[in-house]
Order: sequence, then structure tokens, then C-alpha cells
Amino acid sequence: MTKGLAGLIVLSIATSVARAQAPAAEYAPGRLIVRPADHAPQWLTDNLVSLFGGKVHHRVDQIDVSVVELPEAASDKAMDALMKSGAFTFVERDFIAHTSATPNDPDFTSQWHLAKIQAANAWSLSEGSASVPIAIIDSGADASQPDLKPKLVPGWNFLTLTSNTADTGCNTGHGTAVSGVAAAATNNLTGVAGVAWANTIMPLVVTSSGCLAYYSDIASAITYAADHGVRIMNISITGSTASSTLQSAVDYAWSKNAVIFAAAGNSSSSSPVYPAACNHVLAVSATEPTDTLATFSNYGSWVDLAAPGDMILTTQMGGTYGNWWGTSLASPIAAGVGALALSANPSLTNAQLVTLLETNSDDLGTPGFDQYYGYGRVNAYKAVLAAKGMISSADTTPPTVSISAPSSSATVAGTVSVLGTATDNVGVTKIELDVDGAAVATATSSPFSFFWNSTTVSNGSHSITVKAFDAASNIGSALVTINVSNTIAITPPSVTIAAPLTSTSVSGTVLVQGSATDSSGVAKIELDVDGVAVATATASPYSFSWNSASKTNGSHTLTVKAFDAANNMGSASVTVSVNNAPAQTADTTAPVVAITSPADGATVSRNITIVVSAKDNVGVTRVAIYLDNVQLCSDTSAPYTCSWNTRKASAGSHTITATAWDAAGNTGKALPVTITK
Repeated sequence: MTKGLAGLIVLSIATSVARAQAPAAEYAPGRLIVRPADHAPQWLTDNLVSLFGGKVHHRVDQIDVSVVELPEAASDKAMDALMKSGAFTFVERDFIAHTSATPNDPDFTSQWHLAKIQAANAWSLSEGSASVPIAIIDSGADASQPDLKPKLVPGWNFLTLTSNTADTGCNTGHGTAVSGVAAAATNNLTGVAGVAWANTIMPLVVTSSGCLAYYSDIASAITYAADHGVRIMNISITGSTASSTLQSAVDYAWSKNAVIFAAAGNSSSSSPVYPAACNHVLAVSATEPTDTLATFSNYGSWVDLAAPGDMILTTQMGGTYGNWWGTSLASPIAAGVGALALSANPSLTNAQLVTLLETNSDDLGTPGFDQYYGYGRVNAYKAVLAAKGMISSADTTPPTVSISAPSSSATVAGTVSVLGTATDNVGVTKIELDVDGAAVATATSSPFSFFWNSTTVSNGSHSITVKAFDAASNIGSALVTINVSNTIAITPPSVTIAAPLTSTSVSGTVLVQGSATDSSGVAKIELDVDGVAVATATASPYSFSWNSASKTNGSHTLTVKAFDAANNMGSASVTVSVNNAPAQTADTTAPVVAITSPADGATVSRNITIVVSAKDNVGVTRVAIYLDNVQLCSDTSAPYTCSWNTRKASAGSHTITATAWDAAGNTGKALPVTITK
């Protein structure tokens, strides 16, 4: 059977001319996904749905959800009423998502990404295994492609409900391209090499020829793969809306010991996308050959790993090959690395595999986890090495480290080169430079070469330690003690105050402006009033705003101090006369605040408007509205309102509160209103 437009996921098509932002959250008209409450019998929930002209289209039994079709005009009312009935755990739209990858240069013949992730070194340890298939949840795969034909195992088509998994042709073969990156046939004198040399591909079709697919079909594909023992899944599809259905399917796969890799999206945005931002999913951003974040790649605290994603040569429909870009390519590269590691050590649990990939990636950007690369760009060799290192008897031999420069007791200054080697009986996975016990830099290969700025520590004796780690977490180290002797500046900074001039009469907010210079650089600038520090800055020229009303009328001294890195201080002072008008009688009456809509105990859905009434004897200056103690909106004029998209909140009880301020800083708080989503 063929499904209509309702409830489809749109695959975003990125072109080399314009990289479009993902559209706003969309959903399938006249289509809901519902999960009955534990106590509700099926006949009851089916009858409740029928009251709105609805019927169950199909069920996803593994996660206990039903896909319901009903007239779109009744959908909002049905969602509200069904949730109020108490017979359902959740009722949500069948949302739409997007993928991003497109062919570019079919004559491009270099697979730079394989060298970047050290695939050849990984293959020397493990070529993967056909017993560890990779489920590609996408538009299918072209079985006539010579680099895919020998790698495909039976899958399922969730559009036609048949075993025909031929690529639907979306975006000239999105699924075919993704499949080739993950596990194209390797060492066959044909075309390209996949990351997972020997691993097979299970194509699961959820994307139509028009680049549309259902959230519910993605959930069905996830549960199908899990039920067929697939432990590595790739989803190069992104949606802007969180979904209980998707999360339930992901949780089901996680309970089956599976790991899901998903594209982070191509909108150059930090906004979470799904399923990548679901719990228990590895979200993958895209990197360039220079190991920098691709300009199109999404990022955020929800990103777990990074992988090459630009100019990726891969398989295309009709037996051709082309160069593609997008996180849709980065994700299957990471999935291929996961499949190699799991093949090397099938005893790994999914949690162990995730930790292994995170701790054996190449750290990029800010040391440690960051929002652009997550735990780092995947490294196939390090991952497989670590996986094999966890098999059978533990490796207890630590690496051997030697520091060739600087020598022990050497006197150093400025930038210091720390050179040496690190070796191990199995292999070194990380090398770390510590100064006085604190890590300052890392490397991944020997011989190592670090450059350390000795001006960051005081003159005198300091210890330099180089640590080397292997896949079994054994640590070897070497230490040298050196004497830091940097020239210390003795000339203090020069400070000038351009405004206000000395003996000036001031009132209200006073701008204190000027400049500070130093031969070695100014580290800090400080404003003192009558000998008490009130503000600091780090750049010259400086500009401080000082509230003169904080002092009594009369003469006061303003001093600006500047400090250099050696803590030498220079200063300048002016005397001013504060002349503020007498203070008015203090207003101590707080505003009176009340939440007028929604009512306490109300059940809400979709977009609602929160309305607040606030009155004050002098005047209300601002009203802030909070959801679960987090500020949702702020308004400065009546009527005080806030538009809230309840789909961004989890189902259940939430508390709305409001606070109003007057010009005197008095605050009034409204009685909280509890609502149910």
C-alpha cells in the first residue's frame, strides 16, 4: 500500500549552491501517535479515538503505540480530549524530519576520510564481521551497485510493507550513498571502500521518492532492526521536534543492546534535532579535512561525536560514484567505526561500546568534551585497538615514556619545546603533558612535540610530566624538573583619565573613561571610589559606568589602577564633587500580581497564551513569567502575556509563576498555577 502526505518526514535536500536551513517543525495532517495508559483496555482506547472519526492505521507493538488517522479539523480537539480522558500516556502528532546530503563531484577520486580516521590501520587489526550488520534506516539501497550488491542482507520496506528495499531515488539515492560510506565492498578492485570492510548492510526503507517519511515508520524500523538482532543502526534523518514515539523506539533498541548513530543536521545551528538528540543516541557532527567543524554542521551540547562529512566519495545509484557532503555522511562513518569495534569484540555491551568510542576519539577544539565535536572525531584504529584490548586477559604493561628535551634541571624561558617518545607493547592511544600535575596539552602519536608557554607560571622550579596511555588504560610517565627564569617587567603601566576632569561636578551615572598602556601588556584595569574597588576591565581604552548616587553629595576621589602580568601597578586619580538631587521618599509597596489564564488545574496543548494581571501604586516596570522556575517570557507593558509552545515541554504537570517589579525594585509574586500537558 502507498501512504499519502500525512505524517511524513521530509528529507532536506542540500545543494552545492545554497545550504538551506531546516524548516520549522511540521507534522502530518490528520495523524496522531498515541500510547494507552497501562490500565486502559484496547477496546476503550479504540472507542475513544472513534468518537472523533478516527481509526487505528497500524500499531507498533514493541513500544505499545498506535498510529491513528482522523480528520485534521478534529485533531487538536482530539489531542486535548484524549489526554484528559486519562486513558493515554501520551498523544502527539506524527512529526516531520529532514536529512541533508547531496552528490557534488562524481569525478572526485580520493577518500580522504578513510585516512583521517586511520581506517587502514584498523583493518590490520579487524576487517569487521558479516555477523555484525549495520541497519541503514533511509531510502533503501541500489542492489545493482557493484560495491553494495555483495553486502546487502534482507531488510524491509515500511512504505510498501514488502521486502523490496530498492532505493526509492530520493535525492538521487540518499540511502545508497549512506550505505556505501558505512560498508561498501572493500578490496574488490571496484569503486570505493567502506569503513566497515566485512560488515553487511540491512536496508530499512522509510523515505519515499519524494523525500518524505513518517516518524512512526522510523520508530517501526528501529524496533524491526532491534528484533532482528542488529546492534548497529544509522539514521541520517533529522527532525526539529522531540517525540515520545521516537524516544520509546530508541529506548527499546537500547534495551536490546543496540547503538544508534544519527546525523546532527546541516543547519549551522545549536538547536537539537531528533533522533540525534534522543537519549541513548550518538549524535554525529561533520568535520572537514582540516579537522575543523564543517560550516554547515549543527552543533550543541547534545552532540556526542564528530566524523568527516564533506567531499565524501561514495556509491550512487546505477553503479556510479560521486562526492557528497553533510552530516548524513558523517553519521555512517561513525557507525562503520562502531561496527568495526563491535566486530573486534562482540562481547561489548552497548554502554561499553559508546564509552569506548567516546574515549578513543581524536580530541578536537577545546580539550575534552565540547559542543562542536562532542568527545572528538572518530578514530577507527584507536577504537578497534581498544576493543581488542578488552578481550580475554587484561594488558597490564604500561607504556614507556622518554623526554629528550628539556633536560632535567635545565633553565628555560618563553616557549619551551617538550620532545620525546612513547612506546607500548600493544599501542599508545594518548599522550598528555602535565605541568606541576595539571594537564596542559595532549597528543596521539609518538614521537611527541609539545610547545609550552612558561610565562604562565612563576619563576622557579617546576615539574614537567609526560604521561602515555594505552587501550587498557595503563599509564606510563616520565618527569623532568626545570627552572623557569623569565624576565620580569618592573615598569608599571601608564594610566590616564580623560573623563571626568578633576574638580568636575557630577550626578547620576558617571562615565569614567581613559586609557592604560604597558610595554608588556595590561592585564587588568580597576576603578576605585574613595579607595574601594567598584569595577574592573581588561581592555584599553576603558569605560566604566559609576552610579554617583551610591555616595553622599560632596567631594570623592576616583582612582583608575592598571596592572600588568607581573602585577606592577600604575594609577591616576581625579577628585569630583557629587551633587545629586535629594532622594525621594522610598516606595516600599510591592506590585499585586495574578495569573488570569490558564486557570489552575487546566490541561493545555499546542500554543497557549499565558496572561498575567499586575498593578502597582506607582507603576509596574516589568513582568516575568516562569515555567517550572525557568523564565519563559518577559513583558514591560499591559496586558502582560506570553506565548508558550507546550510541545517543547514534557507531558505531565508543570507550574506557571509570575513576578512583577516596580521602579523601586519592589517585587510581587503571583500565586502559582499548576497545569497539565
